[in-house]
Amino acid sequence: MTSLLDKFSKLGVANAPGQESRQKIDDMDLRGENIAGTPVDFSHGDIDAHPPIPGSFEKFAEGFQVGGVQAYTEYRGKQDIREELAEKLSVFSGAPIDAETELILAPGTQGALFLAAGANIGRGDKVAIIEPDYFANRKMVEFFDGELVPIPMDYFGVQSGSGIDLERLEESFKSGVKLFLFSNPNNPTGAVYSRAEIVSIATLAERYNVDVIVDQLYSRQIFSDCEFTHLRSVPELNPENLLTIIGPSKTESLSGFRLGVGFGSSRMIDRMEKLQAIVSLRAAGYCQAVLRQWFSEPAGWMEQRVADHEAIRNDIHGVFSNADGFKLRLGEGGSYLFPKMPKLAISLADFTKALRLQADVIVTPGTEFGPEFGDSFRINFSQDHQAAVEAIHRTIEIVNRYRV
Repeated sequence: MTSLLDKFSKLGVANAPGQESRQKIDDMDLRGENIAGTPVDFSHGDIDAHPPIPGSFEKFAEGFQVGGVQAYTEYRGKQDIREELAEKLSVFSGAPIDAETELILAPGTQGALFLAAGANIGRGDKVAIIEPDYFANRKMVEFFDGELVPIPMDYFGVQSGSGIDLERLEESFKSGVKLFLFSNPNNPTGAVYSRAEIVSIATLAERYNVDVIVDQLYSRQIFSDCEFTHLRSVPELNPENLLTIIGPSKTESLSGFRLGVGFGSSRMIDRMEKLQAIVSLRAAGYCQAVLRQWFSEPAGWMEQRVADHEAIRNDIHGVFSNADGFKLRLGEGGSYLFPKMPKLAISLADFTKALRLQADVIVTPGTEFGPEFGDSFRINFSQDHQAAVEAIHRTIEIVNRYRV
């Protein structure tokens, strides 16, 4: 059994988005020659460059004016807001959702993910995760005393899809895995699972009675010529074995309101409600009103938001493509890229320090997404377009400064 000390030793916050002010720089030798330009924090998106949905503040103000009935909602969230969301998300995901039994509001998608993990992982339970995938997945499995079963994803080896090793996934299910947890689009690579991969995942989960939690936070930001398949829309998996997590934090830039949604299995939703009742009680009451604006954006707003991000992605990819020694998968969705660097003469931790000190650029080290990714880093390219491209040029200069 993992000790309490061991549990919390694995929950580092230094590389978490928004934590740049907490970074401690001890190695003065890494200051080097300064090439800093406009500061860019690639650990999270820039909501000043990409503002929230128009009308969001007005919806928040309406929630505030409603008063106590909005402040102290049901633990699952205000009934009429859940009903409105259930209709919208049913259309979006391709399957009906019962607002009463199959949907819960949470304090952010991170909060929803924690509730889902806590509702499904018991001590010693085997949990399959993808490598690389969202860094919190690994930490939450370990925190709840689950047993990690990593499944590799050959994201460089395929033209489309994620490159998930489906044979290894089936072997893990045969070995007693109770839960499969993954993100689609994948965080950090931006890879979108093909329809064939999604159907295979559903088929295997049904065959071996495995529960599935899919984080689809970026599923509204899918780029040209890519088809997105909602796991909930395929008939191969019993819906009572599936939970989908989504929210308006990223593409819609509503992260400051801390709003997330879990929908699917009534069994899982029941457990999540009981856990939420002793963690946060509810998603912030007044903020819940902002969800009325979600999926009700002005005409053309979402299309433009996606097009703007695709243009940034393409230009950054072009810069990396012209640099020597880098390897990069062009993600089909989301706001992330996960470049692999040439061999450096310093450690990844020292590289990220040098990049921050010398170039005023913050990235997330690849080791957050799996121990084997010590030659990679993640960037969130939801930034000012010009500043992001200039920051990538500076990043490459620092890499060249320290490469073997």
